[in-house]
Order: sequence, then structure tokens, then C-alpha cells
Amino acid sequence: MAKTSPKQPTATELRKRIAKFDQEMFAALTERAATAKELAAVVGSAELGQVLNEEESLIKRIVGKNKGPLADAAVRAVFREVVSGCRALQRQPRVAFLGPEFSYSHQAVVERFGSTVDYAPVATIAAVFEEVNRGHATYGLVPVENSNDGRVVDTLEMFARMPTRICAEVRLHIHHQLLAKCPRDQITEVYSKPQAISQCRNWLAKHLPAAKTIEMTSTTAAAQLASQKEGAAAIASKAAGINYGLDAVVANIEDNPRNITRFAVISREIGPRTGNDKTSLLFQLEHQPGSLADAMGIFKRNRLNLTWIESFPVAGADSEYLFFVEMEGHAKDLKVRRAITALEKKAMRLEVLGSCQKTEPIDG
Repeated sequence: MAKTSPKQPTATELRKRIAKFDQEMFAALTERAATAKELAAVVGSAELGQVLNEEESLIKRIVGKNKGPLADAAVRAVFREVVSGCRALQRQPRVAFLGPEFSYSHQAVVERFGSTVDYAPVATIAAVFEEVNRGHATYGLVPVENSNDGRVVDTLEMFARMPTRICAEVRLHIHHQLLAKCPRDQITEVYSKPQAISQCRNWLAKHLPAAKTIEMTSTTAAAQLASQKEGAAAIASKAAGINYGLDAVVANIEDNPRNITRFAVISREIGPRTGNDKTSLLFQLEHQPGSLADAMGIFKRNRLNLTWIESFPVAGADSEYLFFVEMEGHAKDLKVRRAITALEKKAMRLEVLGSCQKTEPIDG
């Protein structure tokens, strides 16, 4: 006898199954939120930084188990908002960042904290530090370096001036979109912030050689202008395009497909120890032969792997420099403590900028 094929479910039956799943998910979310609120009452004195690290580790584990059909980015976004909403029942942090909204800094804040936080967009990187230093914001988020353009000078300058600490980081893949309300062949001007234009200069030279590039204070401001001006385009994020009703004329026009910006989350405390950390230091040495080599020898003797080093001129001093160093390990690790103690004996100035959990780049 011929085998009969199993009956395919109807659209009505599938919709009923989805409705059932939605009810079950809502019930589970409600129970999770109630449990999170109960946990907050039990461990009310726990540091918020510890909570944030636990959330990030949770999301990482869940995304690591994903086998589809949802994309990793979709899974991350769903659970990011779940933990963000539950966290708000315990304590809602205020986060200052370099605004306005729909900028890449805003995107990084959402990736790290979710949507259920008190956002505080400010006009400058210095203002982010000031908000945290004065206690007006629980956290701040500032760009530290870009894989194309290197260090962010304004951020390093503020680390040298204000006693804030690094407690977390966000590494964000930066994808630039060419946004406009007209076809590419009608674009005569391209607006964006200087860094975004620089990161797309080869693409622009090849595909829009006659278009004039004009610098703006932010990618968001560029998108807003492009929505109002005929023949204008903006280099900005996908979110900015959606907000201002612009078409993505061409997606991902950055010259470097691995264009990553690293953001530091700053607060008044360093991040908790996780076993997968890195620590940042700022120090100044006497201006004499061999002083930097002697300092570097300390890290070698303690078998500490340096992941970043930058020099920065001291304001008002001739040929004097501050050094920013990042190494693997937490400030509470024994070998890191030994290195810091040895460096204190050689440095004119030494500050532990903070420790934080190492992260993987997020596809923005």
C-alpha cells in the first residue's frame, strides 16, 4: 500500500500555535520579572556592575547555544530587552553618552544596557565624564578607539583630568549606510561627521567622485539634514535612516569591513572580577633615557600581555607624555597587583583607570 503523506497544518492551526507560544512566553516573562524583583530584595546591596556583568554573560551563553532559525543578533536583542526590563524593577541606571539619539554611541548604549534605562545624551565627551563625576549619571559611555582612526583623543584627555573608572566595554561593528531620499545619481552632497567620512573615503571617491563631502557634528544631524535637503545624502546608521524616513541607497559603505569602534563604560568603580578581564593604567615617567623600557620590563617580568598602549602629551609641558596601557588580567589579580606596585616606584604619576570583562565585537 502507498504511504500517505502527513497532513500539513492549515494557516489557522499555525496561528493558534503561535498564539499559544505567545501566551506561554508572556507567562514565563512575568514569572522571570517577579523572581528578579524578589532577588533584588534579597541582595539589595549588590553592586549594579556585578548585575550588568552577569547579564552580559547570560546573553553570551544563550546566543552561543543558538542554532537558528533566528539570527544571533535577533536572539541577543530579545534577551537584552528582557534583562533590561527586569533590571529596571531592581534599579534603573542613568547612562550619559555622546548624543544625539540614533548615533553610534546611542547604538552602543542600547547594546550594553537595553532600552529600559534613563538615557542622558550630551553634547561632548567631556560632558559624559562630568555627568558621571558629579553623580548625575550612574554610567557614561565614551568611544576609546576605532580600528581605522585609532585613539579618540578627547576621551584620553578626560581620563587624565577626571577620576572616573572603566567598568565595562562595548565593541561595536560600525556599518555606515548611504542614506538619502533620492537615487544615487542625483546625490550632489554627502554629510556626516569627520570620522565617518574618513572611514568611507575610498568608497566615496570611487562611487560618488563629484559629490561634495560636508562635515557635521554628528551622523544623526547629517541624517536629519539629508531628510530636508534636495540632492543631499548622509553617512549614518540604519536606525538614523529609519527615524528620518531615509532610504538606504547603499548599505555598508565603510572601506574596512571590520570597522570596529571600542567604547568604554565609565563609572565611579572598576568592574568586578570575572576571570576574563583586562585592566587599564595611566602613568607618567621621568623624561630620561630608558625610563619607558624599564616600565615595559615590569609587565614582561610579571608575564602580563599588553593589549593596547598609547602615548599622550602632557598639557602645558614640553616633551612630557602620559602613557595609557591596557593589559590582560584584573586589578585584583596577584600578578597585576605586583606590576602596579613595581610601577608605582618608577612613575611620577600612576592611576588604575579600571578593569572590565573582555567582550566580543557586536554586529551593529
